[in-house]
Amino acid sequence: MAGKTIAEKIFDAHHADNPAGDIHVISLDAVFCHEITTPVAINDLAAKGKDRVFDSDKIMAVIDHVTPAKDSKTALQGKILREWARRHNLKNFFDVGRNGVCHALFPEKGFVRPGYTIIMGDSHTCTHGAFGAFAAGVGTTDLAVGILKGVCAFRYPKSMKIIINGDLPDGVFAKDLILHIIGKIGVNGATDRVIEFAGPVVEKMSMESRMTLCNMAVEAGATSGICYPDETTVEYLWRFISDQYPSKEDALADYRSWLPDPDAEYDKIIEIDASALAPLVTFGYRPDNVKPVSEMEGTPVDQVYIGSCTNGRMEDLRAAAGVLMGKRISDSVRGVVSPATPGIFNQAMEEGILKTFMDAGFCVTNPTCGACLGMSCGVIAEGEVCASTTNRNFNGRMGKGGMVHLMSPATAAATALAGCITNSNLYKG
Repeated sequence: MAGKTIAEKIFDAHHADNPAGDIHVISLDAVFCHEITTPVAINDLAAKGKDRVFDSDKIMAVIDHVTPAKDSKTALQGKILREWARRHNLKNFFDVGRNGVCHALFPEKGFVRPGYTIIMGDSHTCTHGAFGAFAAGVGTTDLAVGILKGVCAFRYPKSMKIIINGDLPDGVFAKDLILHIIGKIGVNGATDRVIEFAGPVVEKMSMESRMTLCNMAVEAGATSGICYPDETTVEYLWRFISDQYPSKEDALADYRSWLPDPDAEYDKIIEIDASALAPLVTFGYRPDNVKPVSEMEGTPVDQVYIGSCTNGRMEDLRAAAGVLMGKRISDSVRGVVSPATPGIFNQAMEEGILKTFMDAGFCVTNPTCGACLGMSCGVIAEGEVCASTTNRNFNGRMGKGGMVHLMSPATAAATALAGCITNSNLYKG
């Protein structure tokens, strides 16, 4: 009998039922919720007389997509989520002022652990696979069942492994790496698969970089992206798990049980030499439309946006600030930066990073997802172009008729200074 992948081990440990064929029901360790998709599930459950939650300790909710509310509709969405959280005594509800971008806030609070199963009505839930968890975005019906019963149905996971060798060159980041991967395998290259990210480059990455990598696995069609839990994972989580393990070594030994077996079988194994990479940027309206920044050099932009669940963490802000230090952005550009959580906002303020952004001419907003999907705080007009650290460049994503070019925070900062797409001074290639 063949060994198991990390996703197979997680599924087997959480198996609840096999109602038909390749449909498997698994128990959930956490259900994450935000105010855009969850109110529909809440209303559906209430209409069926099932206004209940399976476990108030395992449901985490946040208002993050439009915060504060921009109109009556978004205010109502927040109201529905807020009243539901109070009705069911959710211990972990993050309202305006305590909220942040869901996929940055929930790991920051220690809600994600190796071996966990997590769902959310948000496609970028795959971010949490950075911790060695199986985390997937689901539709409203699955979300409602998860809230009510604490289970979710999936096909038994098939996996592909991407082994990343070498070293990332100076000025090349996790964002460039995942853009390269998506460009290589295409937007359907991992459909109905879990991507295991492995190899020396991933092993050296911070948890923040691993979250960036896994965040965009869905842009290649993947159900989830997963990194292997290791010493870096334990260090990140230690303040949350120190009462559960006698030592970090014990925690690591436990987490290593989730690692794939040496004889695990994969649909495909791809090897990448990261040493050959350059900073990348998207063109067109698909995340697999990718070119080196040098080939897009001089493309004018109207707005530069730094933030989102992909690149709004401290590591990202530091990289951008390192490019901006002591300089002013082009008069032809609007710069917007949104730290992903209040904790990140405060740390960036204490380190002087927010001052660097403001001195450079950036507008600093509260933590929000708003600009990324064209809902608030940075929507672009028809015909405008935005250089963005977000995860999607779909037609109309950030505003009807607008164009979005995806790139790393360092490239975005350099682009803001130049007023057109350009490489950062961090890149030595």
